[in-house]
Amino acid sequence: MSMHEKLKTIRLRHEELSALMSAGNLSGDDFKKLSMEYAELSPVVEAFDELEALLAEKRDLKEMLADPEMKSMAAEELYAIEARIPELEHHLQLVLLPKDEADSKNAILEIRAGTGGDEASLFAADLCGMYKGYAAKMGWRFQVVEASENDIGGYKEVVAEVSGTNVFSKLKFESGVHRVQRVPKTETQGRVHTSAATVAVLPEAEDFDVEIDVARDLRIDTYRSQGAGGQHVNTTDSAVRITHLPTGLVVEMQEERSQHKNKDKAMKVLRTRLYDLKRQQLADERADDRKSQVGSGDRSERIRTYNFPQGRLTDHRINLTLYKLDDVVRGEALDEVIDALIAEDQAAALANLDG
Repeated sequence: MSMHEKLKTIRLRHEELSALMSAGNLSGDDFKKLSMEYAELSPVVEAFDELEALLAEKRDLKEMLADPEMKSMAAEELYAIEARIPELEHHLQLVLLPKDEADSKNAILEIRAGTGGDEASLFAADLCGMYKGYAAKMGWRFQVVEASENDIGGYKEVVAEVSGTNVFSKLKFESGVHRVQRVPKTETQGRVHTSAATVAVLPEAEDFDVEIDVARDLRIDTYRSQGAGGQHVNTTDSAVRITHLPTGLVVEMQEERSQHKNKDKAMKVLRTRLYDLKRQQLADERADDRKSQVGSGDRSERIRTYNFPQGRLTDHRINLTLYKLDDVVRGEALDEVIDALIAEDQAAALANLDG
């Protein structure tokens, strides 16, 4: 099938989806699935329509060149169109790239302090603040759903739900080991220390993504919530621990005072981790495929260094260095890093297609 035929087929499917959704006889889940497919095809159809319109206009302008009175104006417009067509063809290539089905999903963000003791926990808190700032800039909702804090304001572990438009597509390259180099607040000699935190970004699963047999697959335990120092923070068994027996995955939740709310949040995180496990298994099966230059999402990979004495951020996967560390850590300039990662991933994907 030629590229033009493929694009016409996509346009026909787009029209079919529009008709199916307008009929009004779909269930909620079916409508959601079709609307997601429609939204995914829309940029392709819009770019194809625009390209066809430009090509038609180009043909008309070429005919006008034969008219002495219209030649000058037609030549000027033709020059602008011929400059626009390659840009649009490149854009069309990008929107035709195979999509990660999870790109449009919300994300569960997990940050864990690594090597470095208290300084690592403070860095984990800084990373949480960075993503919260970036989410605010993007117009997303950022909600901490579980946190294990220490006495100095750091996080041993923090889990947040980030919801909005195309969240996972923007955050998915953040998974990995983040390293910080700076003088800790507790350091009296002014020496620079190195510590680390691990970030995992998981696409948030929906009910139809993962099937769980609640009666057979889950063990649900309740207990009293505890604070940072181990003391009970309420007098009821509101904290929830859910164990997924087939995989051994365990999720604990105690942020809410309501056992019901903690259970709902724990189930959401569990579904997300099971969905991520399924995605990782599929990725392993496709391990022979060429990997993106950006990285494979391996959470043991050191991806970025934050050097505070020099005000420098370095992303090691794409050799990007920015001297605006404070702006990045506030979340205000993080988009410069994320956009560069996405562009590199797209370039690698296009190269693989050409190869």
